Amino acid sequence: MNKNSHIKVRPMLESDLEFVLGWRNHSDVRRYMYRQHEITLAEHSHWFERVSQDSTYHLLIFEIDAKPLGFINIHQITDGGVADWGFYAAPGAPKGTGKLLGQASLHYAFTTAGLHKVCGQALSYNEPSICFHLRLGFEEEGRLRDQYFDGQQYHDVICFGLISSEWNTNNER
Repeated sequence: MNKNSHIKVRPMLESDLEFVLGWRNHSDVRRYMYRQHEITLAEHSHWFERVSQDSTYHLLIFEIDAKPLGFINIHQITDGGVADWGFYAAPGAPKGTGKLLGQASLHYAFTTAGLHKVCGQALSYNEPSICFHLRLGFEEEGRLRDQYFDGQQYHDVICFGLISSEWNTNNER
């Protein structure tokens, strides 16, 4: 990546399903998901068909120089413009991709989608995601103790929130 790279967030298309599924099923991504089994193409296609019909979801592909390098899911959960988000960079993406994906996603959320607040969650053992949220300006808003059971043990879930006015202030710096 260089300073002349073209960064874009675009709607996910049906033609993106196979490579997004490959990213989702990669062990480096899957181990931080609530559902950690390998998703089949049939499951993935059914999910996409259902969710892409729902206007409260924004399924997005993050690109640098027209190369897909990440997936973003923004789901508006209230009429007041509060949404949950989830995301992952493509395994093996160049260093710095995650930061650019986060910035582009939040720009989309607060400007294009006009959201008031974006909420995120991270499993307590996912230190990279926790640090990522904090670097992007999110505030830690809570801890759900023993909220997630991985089949062997319970883990806390860390909750984050970023309000549009906070994002605007962070962007001006």
